[in-house]
Amino acid sequence: MALLPVAEALKHILESADTLETEDVSLRHALGRTLARSIEARVDNPPFDASAMDGYAVRAEDVSEVPVTLKLIGEAGAGQPFSGTVAKGQTVRIFTGAAMPSGADSVAIQENVTADGAAITFREAADREDNVRPKGQDFTKGRALFEKGQRLTARDILLAAAAGHGTLPVVRKPIVALLATGDELVEPGTPLGPGQISASNSFGLAAVVEAAGGEARLLGIARDTLESLDDAIRQADGADILVTIGGASVGDYDLVRPALENAGAKLAFYKIAMRPGKPLFFGSRTAGKNQQHCLGLPGNPVASLICSRVFLVPLLGRLLGRDVPLEAIDAVLGDALPANGPREHYMRARLDLTTAPPRAVPFKNQDSGMITALQCADCLIVVPIDAPAQPAGTPVKVLKLDI
Repeated sequence: MALLPVAEALKHILESADTLETEDVSLRHALGRTLARSIEARVDNPPFDASAMDGYAVRAEDVSEVPVTLKLIGEAGAGQPFSGTVAKGQTVRIFTGAAMPSGADSVAIQENVTADGAAITFREAADREDNVRPKGQDFTKGRALFEKGQRLTARDILLAAAAGHGTLPVVRKPIVALLATGDELVEPGTPLGPGQISASNSFGLAAVVEAAGGEARLLGIARDTLESLDDAIRQADGADILVTIGGASVGDYDLVRPALENAGAKLAFYKIAMRPGKPLFFGSRTAGKNQQHCLGLPGNPVASLICSRVFLVPLLGRLLGRDVPLEAIDAVLGDALPANGPREHYMRARLDLTTAPPRAVPFKNQDSGMITALQCADCLIVVPIDAPAQPAGTPVKVLKLDI
């Protein structure tokens, strides 16, 4: 069976997914969430003409020639506006953020004023709107502030609060069930017995899911029996995505695909022209009330994390209503590469941004067992199928490893 190219596999995955439902969340829980629709300001900001300084609210025409003495008639504080009107020859003590009194159109800063009881002498002239923030200076009611599909940052939440929103409509978080498989696996921190290794993939992938805006649910470790796998897969009912880790090859103990088929999954493809990551598969099944996407990742930790960047992160983006393209950027090779074979190679590398274009320096050891090399990498050089040997300086496409 011919191996499916990476681009075709990703296209199939994304075409199978639709945006999830909308829910309203408080601002306190909106960080990192994805907006389900565009948002407009509900109020003007500032909502009134406000003083930008501590000083005295005046009519500019009364202080056009100085020195001049005006009569103090009251005080305006933040949240405590002056209820009267400033008439000719009068002034009001005002503090930063306070609403401008009716009749006043300027603020003289307190450093330029001498106070003697109710007699306030101004030593410098003021123009209209000096030290005044006019109503709606920042934004006006009805102004579009956020676009549908935008992922909310701390700055966005600050703006939404100032614009009068206490809650925001967001796309429900995709629930991703993560199932590790293999008799050799034990929970991290458990002393290793003969032939055992720590189940690292689930925790790395959970971090990928949550950084991408999903909710990760760890189903633990299924053993290499159909009974164990069947029990674990049932626990994934209700999840939007079931990610299985390992057991996807063709060995006697690689039972994940048969177990998924027993659970009603229809597999769309199996095996892709990717290195690392060849035994990846994808399908879907009805799981409870959900139509569940089933993504089978390799058990090799490096392959699993790289495949999650290429396939799982864009799938989560599609479910959240925002496209997450592979975002390949242009770079040049920092070192020579040998000829590539029949699979697209995603090579771990470091990106040197001090040059233009940036230089992508591949690691010498690309063995997929080298987890430390993955941790040190900040990008993946995408080497096309059957690419010839390439000397340093050759233009290449690079995928940022931002997981």
